[in-house]
Amino acid sequence: MITAIVRFKLPATVTLADAEALFRGSAPKYEGLAGLVRKYYIFDEATHTGGGVYLWESRAAADNVYTADWKRYIAERYGAPPELTYYESPVIVDNATPRKADAAE
Repeated sequence: MITAIVRFKLPATVTLADAEALFRGSAPKYEGLAGLVRKYYIFDEATHTGGGVYLWESRAAADNVYTADWKRYIAERYGAPPELTYYESPVIVDNATPRKADAAE
């Protein structure tokens, strides 16, 4: 699994309510997206930073989305180009989804 963190500067006038409205407007683009496991929108009002934390099945799935067109879309929608960082996610703890313990655990 791959975790990608996307960050971008937002105008100083953007409030949490504004950011939520912007994010809700783009959320449907990511629903059912091939290779995307989960996405969290993030916002820090103190630094006027917005973005997302994405969990992808693979780097290839992420790269299929983070194209030049996607980067242009982010810059136009939010007012600044995105910064993108990838991380390998070798272990994931998910307390929201119940599962049975493996026999080997």
